[in-house]
Amino acid sequence: MNIGKYIFAQVIDFIPRYQFDKLVKKYKGDWHAKDLSCYSQLLHLLFGQITGCVSIRDICLCLEAHGSSIYHLGIRKSVNQSNLCRANEKRDYRIYEGLGMYLISIVRPMYSNTKVTEITIDNVLYALDSTTISTSIVLAAWALGKYSKGAVKMHTLLDLRGSIPANIHITDGKWHDSNELDEIVPEAFAFYMMDKAYVDFIALFRFHKAGAYWISRPKDNMRYEVVNHRLDFDPSTGICGDFIIKLTTHKSKKLYPEPIRMVTYHDSVTGNDVEFITNNFEISAIEVANLYRHRWDIEVFFKWIKQNIVVKNLWGYSENAVRTHLWVAIIAYLIIAKIKADYKSPYSITEVATLIRISALERVDLRDLITKPKDSIIQNQFASVVCGYRVNELPIREKQPSHDFHRRHSLASALQSLHQNEVG
Repeated sequence: MNIGKYIFAQVIDFIPRYQFDKLVKKYKGDWHAKDLSCYSQLLHLLFGQITGCVSIRDICLCLEAHGSSIYHLGIRKSVNQSNLCRANEKRDYRIYEGLGMYLISIVRPMYSNTKVTEITIDNVLYALDSTTISTSIVLAAWALGKYSKGAVKMHTLLDLRGSIPANIHITDGKWHDSNELDEIVPEAFAFYMMDKAYVDFIALFRFHKAGAYWISRPKDNMRYEVVNHRLDFDPSTGICGDFIIKLTTHKSKKLYPEPIRMVTYHDSVTGNDVEFITNNFEISAIEVANLYRHRWDIEVFFKWIKQNIVVKNLWGYSENAVRTHLWVAIIAYLIIAKIKADYKSPYSITEVATLIRISALERVDLRDLITKPKDSIIQNQFASVVCGYRVNELPIREKQPSHDFHRRHSLASALQSLHQNEVG
């Protein structure tokens, strides 16, 4: 039991220190370091991520304000803003990238048995997409984006079983999404869901030859011919058609000579027909539509990242500082996911992150904090929020006239005044 330790001190116990020290030694991170080691830098940045500090200045200010208890947080000594910024600029980001990839390798198996709604297959399911973080082209000249603006892209391959990233790739804003397929080693029998920006037939055929399955949407200018159609679908599920097609333009059919399956689904909400293309001919048509629907899980992941950990406000503008910042953000997410899995918390990752953030400087047991039954929380919320009062406030409220009493009294007074005016 860690009742006497701060929540933040208990969180950093989940950092694989041995692996981190190996990475520091490999990339000579502590070479000529005096007051700020790589591990201390990591703790400073994790403190900022977990508590929601929006800048390096805020991190240093908060730690300095708690100078009497900083040692008990696990940080031996706080540093000033200049030293921390300098470390982010110069310390090799691959130290934190390596730690993030190691955490991915141990956290993903913890969620491998997580069920995905409306999906019956047991294959590995991936969603591929990217999120863009705007920045200043003047301060970050390396991060070129569209329309002469600065931007950083974080390309993410998300494992849909548990929403744990399987791979992260950070580039400038001009890196096209379809180029990311060349950075991925396809996994046999795994499903890759991606939007139409990733339709690159050279890369998709490489996935096909490797035994991997992909699901996407056709581009508007894709030319094809229907060579066969299937009737083994239930129209009541929204499926309008299930076809086998072949590409017809000279370049496309040379890049992807094999047949492709096209499924048409009618969206009853919008009234539109949506088309999906895939290289899998075995699963049902409705399962193709359901799998692509779960591609939106990665959008939810990006939204969570931007709302719960600090990525929109960059803590530096050099390429090394930006990569360090984003990888520490992913490390914070993975540590929270590992805590949830290890303690078998009934809360979601979002709820666990919220509880840790508001209790980071409290001396309570982390396991008790995140494993309290939800029923008791709901009952407390019902008593204090839904009913509008607390138990110790009952005698006071019983003595106070109700709102209806005031309304009836005002109405009676108005009618009496009106009657007196009419009599007068």
